[in-house]
Amino acid sequence: MSPAPLSHIRVLDLSRVLAGPWCAQILGDLGADVIKVENPKSGDDTRRWGPPFLKDEGGQDADAAYYLCANRNKRSIAVNIAEPEGQAMLKKLAADSDVVIENYKTGGLKKYGLDYDSLKAVNPDLVYCSVTGFGQTGPWKDQPGYDFLIQAMGGLMSVTGEDAPMKVGVPAVDLFTGVYAAGAVMAGLLARTKGQGGQHIDMALFDVQAAMLANQAANFFVSGKTPGRQGNAHPNIVPYQDFPTSDGRIAVAVGNDGQFQAFAQALGRPDWATDSRFMRNADRVANREVLVADITLTLNAATSAHWMERLHDAGVPCGPILALDQVFGHEQAQARNLAFTLPMTGVGDAPMIANPMRLSETGPQYRKAPPRFAEHTSEVLQERLGLTENEIQSLRDRSIVR
Repeated sequence: MSPAPLSHIRVLDLSRVLAGPWCAQILGDLGADVIKVENPKSGDDTRRWGPPFLKDEGGQDADAAYYLCANRNKRSIAVNIAEPEGQAMLKKLAADSDVVIENYKTGGLKKYGLDYDSLKAVNPDLVYCSVTGFGQTGPWKDQPGYDFLIQAMGGLMSVTGEDAPMKVGVPAVDLFTGVYAAGAVMAGLLARTKGQGGQHIDMALFDVQAAMLANQAANFFVSGKTPGRQGNAHPNIVPYQDFPTSDGRIAVAVGNDGQFQAFAQALGRPDWATDSRFMRNADRVANREVLVADITLTLNAATSAHWMERLHDAGVPCGPILALDQVFGHEQAQARNLAFTLPMTGVGDAPMIANPMRLSETGPQYRKAPPRFAEHTSEVLQERLGLTENEIQSLRDRSIVR
């Protein structure tokens, strides 16, 4: 196996919950040595975001499933950053790290001497990524922000669902922020190789949510019309939604006029392809209600399997609407090895979902299961700071580390 592309990179992860840890996990999957720093009293909040929980060897609740999704390929240490000795240790770790990730409130780490300016003084080449709700500037910079709040304030809930505002079923803003942050960190590392030194990355969930509006925002800017909710329908493409069949529902995604002609033939309605109301996508959007009603009537006449076979044969994108048990049981998911396990200390095998980046030579590697709370404190402090076990025990006795 080729060395992972970031195997030479050290990351100090001061973040918790999801956006920051998701970024750090991506870097870890690509080979970075990620040190996860946790509060000695309680650890990452998501360790307790359950049920469900993993069970330890004694059958007791261990870490929550939520925590597992964003913390593999890391080592966990617990350091009290409110104590000067804890701050000093983290500064030393930052001094020989390449990346720091944090998601404290704007300016929250300054009083501990762990903000960008303070750490830049000891490591000018540091790539320092701050993840906040609203960014480092602007009138809302000091306000906290969780995914749900940003989905609400950032417009996503205004275009999701049917009647009432509706959030997406996963914390999409946190996840997108983590992905954008990982890309920004790698761009910062690349810039450093060109002699540009370190830099501060300002990642805001609110900014990311605005970027995620993508085509909906473009529609708004061009038309001047505020988009609303359309359920599973698409604002710019028809037909591009789910439809009922005689025994369920299927998703149909007709992306161009050629596919619509094939769709019409497969459904036994070749007249649609020559109907002036439906020939071009713009016409289909203008006559959405009539066409959707006709398609619904037609598809109701046979089963989902019948229509999917015909549409697949015609080259029209379509598929079933699957629950999670069906997703991971699907032949495609199994062929792509999307689910696997890693041995986790004290709990046995921990379920994992594969990183979707498939590089032919230097793809993601799964070296470590998510760490137990403070599992690696002694290991890291000995390896990186040269402390003895007696010195570490003294720090534990004084609640500086755990």
